[in-house]
Amino acid sequence: MPRYHISLTVNGDLHELNVDARQTLMQVLRQDLELHGTHEGCGSGDCGACTVLMNNEPVPSCLVLAADAHKSAIVTVEGLVQNGEPHAVQKAIVAHGGIQCGYCTPGIVISSVALLQENPHPNEQEVREAIAGNLCRCTGYQKIVDAIVAVGHE
Repeated sequence: MPRYHISLTVNGDLHELNVDARQTLMQVLRQDLELHGTHEGCGSGDCGACTVLMNNEPVPSCLVLAADAHKSAIVTVEGLVQNGEPHAVQKAIVAHGGIQCGYCTPGIVISSVALLQENPHPNEQEVREAIAGNLCRCTGYQKIVDAIVAVGHE
């Protein structure tokens, strides 16, 4: 199987890696870089648990081949923490009770951060559209939506 040498900037740090042709970005993040906040859910891009920002766009990292991410800037949920402080979205989801099992939370947080970067003051419908690719089996979404809307109105 062919191997590729790639460069990735992950959470601000440059990484040089040799990857297999079929290795996904999610596998690189979890296995090679030991960033376990990016969760593996379905492996087919349907659940959103593995969502990361790639060049400021939310993508399901289980569908991106690592070789195709060469020279990309990646932000995982771990990269949102600044000076030991969780991101405003992370704080709001906790404060609004929008977390139960937490498996979907990293992907929802990343999708929400991407939305807020483009639209700092989203309404409920815009939030629902932004997180539509993130499946949550526990919360029923309303508390998550309320949290994200609240961040936009701070």
